[in-house]
Amino acid sequence: MNSDVTIRFIDSIDKVPSCNWQKLTRSNTPFNQYSLLNALEKSQSVSAKQGWQAHHLVATSDNEVIGLMPMYLKNHSWGEYVFDWDWAEAYHRNGIDYYPKLVATIPFTPVTCEKLLSSQLEIQQLFSSLTKHCNQTNINSWHILYCQALDIPLPENIFQRNTVQFHWFNQGYKTFDDFLLKFTSRKRKNTLKERCSIAQQGISIRQLKTDEISKQDLDFFYLTYQLTYLKRGHQPHLSYAFFELLVKDTNNKLLLNIANDGHEDVACALFFYDDQQLYGRYWGCTKSYKNLHFELCYYLGIEFCIENKLSRFNPGTQGEHKISRGFEPVLTHSYHWVKHSGFQSAIKQFCKQEQHHMLTHQQQCRSKLPFKNNE
Repeated sequence: MNSDVTIRFIDSIDKVPSCNWQKLTRSNTPFNQYSLLNALEKSQSVSAKQGWQAHHLVATSDNEVIGLMPMYLKNHSWGEYVFDWDWAEAYHRNGIDYYPKLVATIPFTPVTCEKLLSSQLEIQQLFSSLTKHCNQTNINSWHILYCQALDIPLPENIFQRNTVQFHWFNQGYKTFDDFLLKFTSRKRKNTLKERCSIAQQGISIRQLKTDEISKQDLDFFYLTYQLTYLKRGHQPHLSYAFFELLVKDTNNKLLLNIANDGHEDVACALFFYDDQQLYGRYWGCTKSYKNLHFELCYYLGIEFCIENKLSRFNPGTQGEHKISRGFEPVLTHSYHWVKHSGFQSAIKQFCKQEQHHMLTHQQQCRSKLPFKNNE
């Protein structure tokens, strides 16, 4: 990195004009857009109180902003999906503080996307600046989550982690039936049976885009969103105000699938999309129906991609049940540094073992795909 580049950190997104974010964003992925990041802060869904203090990296040269990276100071590990609870527990057992840590991610969004917004800088050029910043403060580690893979030798004290997700890829399908022709006969019949069961249960589904989502629709969505967390004994991460701000901005591309059992709305699934990909984000229900989750969250998403010529569908993290429905295992990448020298060797070994496990897991999952050429 050139010596004339200055790195600083800001505690609110509005301390850099929105035009800078828009100018530096090279993709139309919804998750690193100013509107979404601003909605997170304005709605108080991310804040110091929530353990997500904005600490965005700003790179300047000759008084011009040339790089931005959304980052947060955190005192917990919720909402990241690259789990380091074991690391935190090991620190705790040894009487050492693991938090605060500095995390580059989109809160509550395990989606690989452009984390550093810049046409002049690459993420690896920031490693030394991030490390220096942590060493000069009480920040105990930095983490860059769900970024593109770096095809470079990593410095000795920086570690790569991988997870496996399941994505659907559009091979130029014209219809959903065209996609199913790739399946083995047994898997194809099972999928068709699951889809037919929705109508047999008297369920109808409506699809709404951003400007078609009414307050009543949003209220029902947020009810189911809350229930999903409350059933697991957790509080929802995102406030109603966050989703309200998203819907009000018609530049946001949202898709809401709502299921009705003939008497009332019973379930829904919310997606984001851009010109190339569909992203499944939130699902919830007030009543359970057989196969309804698969229909709302997966099959209708695949149909949407085919109809709109989208190349990829990321339905969300985890879930090996997606394999039999044609979602292929892909690796995600993240990069990590910890300040405490006594833990660096152990964490490096952990990451190496985890990486080997994930590669093996990916291959095992690939062998279970429903496609004919997997037989």
